Amino acid sequence: MPTSITTDPRVQRVITAFEALAREDLRRLSDLYTEDTRFKDPFNEVQGLAGVQAVFEHMFVALDGPRFVVTEAIVQGDQCFLVWDFLFRFKRFSRELQTVRGGSHLKFAADGRIALHRDYWDAAEELYEKLPAVGALMRWLKRRANS
Repeated sequence: MPTSITTDPRVQRVITAFEALAREDLRRLSDLYTEDTRFKDPFNEVQGLAGVQAVFEHMFVALDGPRFVVTEAIVQGDQCFLVWDFLFRFKRFSRELQTVRGGSHLKFAADGRIALHRDYWDAAEELYEKLPAVGALMRWLKRRANS
């Protein structure tokens, strides 16, 4: 994969930060996000920098070795869409390496920081189906819905 998939410095800064994100970096998220930023994913909807920090903090508490690999970036004006793989290991369930595939829609403020961050990924397919008891039920429901 190329070291740079975009020439937009705002987007490249975000990609570099997300791909290297470590727990100790959370106190510096103000370099990436505005104070009144909005964040939404299948499990969370928060407004404000503290809310975003809490979402990422929970990620590091609940998972082992979480990391993002950005594979594509589409940039238009003050917006971009990042396509990514999120790799991690569960702390409580299977210790196998897991991959969630998804994307993030970002809108930048005038100062180049993120004002809106919306993640899109299929929680049923990418997460629930990988859990022991819930996974069997989700796979059965999916088969029934497709028949």
